[in-house]
Amino acid sequence: MSLQENAGERIDAHHHLWRYDEAEFGWIDDTMNLLRRDFLAPDLTPLLQVSGVTGTIAVQARQTIEETHWLLTTARQFPWIRGVVGWLPISDVRFEDHLDLLTAEPMLKGLRHIVQAEPPGFLDDPGFNRGIRQLTRCGLTYDLLIFSKQLEEALRFVRRHPQQSFVIDHIAKPNMEAVGFAFWSRLIREFADLSNVTCKISGMVTETRGTPWNPEFLKPYFDVVLETFGPSRLMTGTDWPVLTMRCGYRQWWQTVEEWIAPLSAFERSNILGETALRVYHTIPAQVL
Repeated sequence: MSLQENAGERIDAHHHLWRYDEAEFGWIDDTMNLLRRDFLAPDLTPLLQVSGVTGTIAVQARQTIEETHWLLTTARQFPWIRGVVGWLPISDVRFEDHLDLLTAEPMLKGLRHIVQAEPPGFLDDPGFNRGIRQLTRCGLTYDLLIFSKQLEEALRFVRRHPQQSFVIDHIAKPNMEAVGFAFWSRLIREFADLSNVTCKISGMVTETRGTPWNPEFLKPYFDVVLETFGPSRLMTGTDWPVLTMRCGYRQWWQTVEEWIAPLSAFERSNILGETALRVYHTIPAQVL
């Protein structure tokens, strides 16, 4: 299936941009030396063009208000960035004040906190849940970044907020061992029962760790989210530049194309772009 055979827009629903600073990117360890440099919008532009991508969602990598403002500024300079998922201190008693300052910013589509790095019980915190209720009133999404071991806690959290739009990043980062697959697939099905939750097909290749991967190895995970969420609640993201440790940018799009080839044109268009456009309320396309 070629790029031209897919109707509708192609949206990379999850990528990062950053100016590398060792002190602020402590999670980039010695096994990730490829990531120890700047990754800026001009670096991504040619990859979008060769992959037929017409728009993107830029997602925070640092938990600072300054980065959120920088991403929003970058989005104004590069029209193919169709929205930003930023960071604000959701648990802070002054969160509503921070939010009020940015709600007039049309490129801010949602927020994310790096919950995968937090201790057990973080999503039960009253302050964080108070902040999510304020987020709901503003109509912004919340991207849920967790490991699969946090799925039970995350389910409790999401069920408290039935009016909030949630997006699961990286299919909830399953432990890619046989026992891990069974645990993950059981709980991800419970998430799919919640109509306010969508899921990103992203970040999968880096969860294979040192194990060699190919599309066939990862396809059982895709099959589960396709069966449970359906095409209208799935979106494709690359997790660039993190994915470059294991996979090329266009290679990931080709992998997804292979998986969705048996689907109808309408179903493919949802997974490749329309779901992201709808969930993130993005602006019209700009020519790259």
